[in-house]
Amino acid sequence: MDTRTELRLARSSVALAGCVPVLAGGAGVLLGPGMTGAVWDAASDSHFRYLSGLLLGIGLAFWSCIPGLPNQTGRFRLLSAIVVLGGLGRLLAVPLHGWPGMPMGAALFLELVVVPLLCRWQTRLARRFR
Repeated sequence: MDTRTELRLARSSVALAGCVPVLAGGAGVLLGPGMTGAVWDAASDSHFRYLSGLLLGIGLAFWSCIPGLPNQTGRFRLLSAIVVLGGLGRLLAVPLHGWPGMPMGAALFLELVVVPLLCRWQTRLARRFR
């Protein structure tokens, strides 16, 4: 695969993967814990919406890397590290509270597998475009 084609594919992959935090974060901000079917007190609702806003921001920040993807190694690695740390927190909940269901399992896969692979891919592109 030539470099330009690979770059287009990587950009498309980041755009697609970024839909998850943007949509989930946006829904969490607007709907609060009700999006999960939960009913929480005011403090928990506030915290849920705040964390959803952070998730939305992470997705938008990943999207901001797309135009200059080969030159965004530092930003991409920082965002990836934040997502992996969140995934490790989610993983910790599994032995403590049990399996959270398929949507959260898919999020866990995205956080601990897909994002690190995208980060490696971005690093490879950065080397090729240097």
